[in-house]
Amino acid sequence: MSYKNVFRRYELKYLLTPEQKAAVLCGIEPYMKLDNYGRTTIRNLYFDDGSYRLIRRSIEKPAYKEKMRIRSYGQSTPNSTVFVELKKKYDHVVYKRRIALSECDAMAWLGGNACPVDTQISREIDYFMSHYGDLHPAVFLSYEREAYYNRAGGDFRVTFDENILARESDLSLCSEAFGRPVLPKDRTLMEIKCSGAIPLWMVEILSKERIYKTSFSKYGTAYTEYILPRILNKDLQKELIYNAN
Repeated sequence: MSYKNVFRRYELKYLLTPEQKAAVLCGIEPYMKLDNYGRTTIRNLYFDDGSYRLIRRSIEKPAYKEKMRIRSYGQSTPNSTVFVELKKKYDHVVYKRRIALSECDAMAWLGGNACPVDTQISREIDYFMSHYGDLHPAVFLSYEREAYYNRAGGDFRVTFDENILARESDLSLCSEAFGRPVLPKDRTLMEIKCSGAIPLWMVEILSKERIYKTSFSKYGTAYTEYILPRILNKDLQKELIYNAN
């Protein structure tokens, strides 16, 4: 099976109420169709260093930022196909480059072994790993996704993500999807993905339902809500012990 490995597009995010999601689904029905996978549970392992440098820089909203992750569509086995992805964003444009490997080969490669394939993208990921140093799985993120594509063709897509969960333990794509919620249960993250302008009919739906673009990062939210408070609490405990002595 062949996979698209290079993406250049805009990714626009919106947080929807149940009523807004229902209205959007009704509005896009004449133009878009649910893909063949239906509702899929996507699993991601985000890589970072011990100080969480990548995500700390990302949430500062610089003009340029980058992340690395391994993604699977469904629960993996060691022989399942997963995607090692290098994702960069510059001047509001997202660039994604990825390699399809078995879960076993992907984890061995990012654990220090040589990549089993030699391509331009594998060399870019090798450089990324070398540049940042000591990158390792930092957060497991899963969510249930419905993805719609344009009936008329082209690359315009709309996705709906729900039940977004994050954890710092059991960092394996072969594990069950569980963790702490990153979004309230009554909210859906909608993403519009396109390489050019949004179709007029989609603009009209957003305007009619008063749906406005927002800034939202799954990994960034997990970091600020769960990881950072833990780090700060740990530092506070060290300070209290130091002062007590």
